[in-house]
Amino acid sequence: MGAGWWGPAGGAGPAGAAFGTWGAGLGLDAALGRGAAGVAGVAKSAGPRDLDRADSLTMSKALQTGPLCTRDALARALRTLGVRPGETLLVHSSLSSLGWVCGGGPDVVRALLDVLGTDGTLVVPTHTSDNSDPTHWSNPPVPETWWAQIRAAMPAYDPRTTPTFGVGVVPELVRNWPGAVRSSHPQTSFAAVGPRAAAIVEGHALDCRLGERSPLARLEEAGARVLLLGAGYMSCTAFHLAEYRIPAPQVDNAFAVMTPAGRRWMTVREVSITEDRFDELGAAFEQAHPVVRGMVGAAHARLFPLADAVAYAATWLTKHRPRTDAT
Repeated sequence: MGAGWWGPAGGAGPAGAAFGTWGAGLGLDAALGRGAAGVAGVAKSAGPRDLDRADSLTMSKALQTGPLCTRDALARALRTLGVRPGETLLVHSSLSSLGWVCGGGPDVVRALLDVLGTDGTLVVPTHTSDNSDPTHWSNPPVPETWWAQIRAAMPAYDPRTTPTFGVGVVPELVRNWPGAVRSSHPQTSFAAVGPRAAAIVEGHALDCRLGERSPLARLEEAGARVLLLGAGYMSCTAFHLAEYRIPAPQVDNAFAVMTPAGRRWMTVREVSITEDRFDELGAAFEQAHPVVRGMVGAAHARLFPLADAVAYAATWLTKHRPRTDAT
């Protein structure tokens, strides 16, 4: 999962991986490095941008492994799992876990929309953890002499054009999908397509990454379900909503944002969040609540009500992972 990405040391962290993905245990506020690799639909690091010709030729000769997944086959598997027309679905995904997808990521999105139908709403995390204070980057860190210049030059978040960072192929496709809308938080935005999309992403407060004034709370109100599609519970952003409902420390969180007066580097004070032990939390949740499990292509999939996950997490985290540094 990488290392946590959400803000300064001094809280066990918010949601992500060291400036690149949701971290595995270090927490969102613990280290904001440039990690990449897999949470909540977080894609694995691609490595060098360009391969040399010899490597490219070698890769091109390798026999593709399966299973072969078509749009129709994916849609059938999602229906078999229990995804319903007309529902609101928060999806955390790993494209590579599915197998060989004919049509690639776009046909995964099409399959999800096929099953949800015109009355359903698809929601994905479109996070941008690279828009953060370089003081806390750790995966890798950057020289201290760069920090001031990075803060001054970091582009302001624009929900229309800012690409996702570290959340994989499917969220990047969904944010660019015809009719998609995206929330306004510079680090933890969500994008949605469907009739309830605007209501879900509206009003995402700058000082509330994943809490009551974020799309997660709107999803809870809408009776949404969560689909973990080749992603594990370390990716489950719904658990973070529970952290806003139990004692937790406060941390400073900084980013570049556009205001009526122009671009601004802004620091806000808010709840510290961390995905530490979310894997254990998820395992316990499955023991206590019905979670639908199945296969979609080669991917292990889990489907469950978001509200159930949040309520269980609030109790479990209070008992098993209290924040002794809470103020």
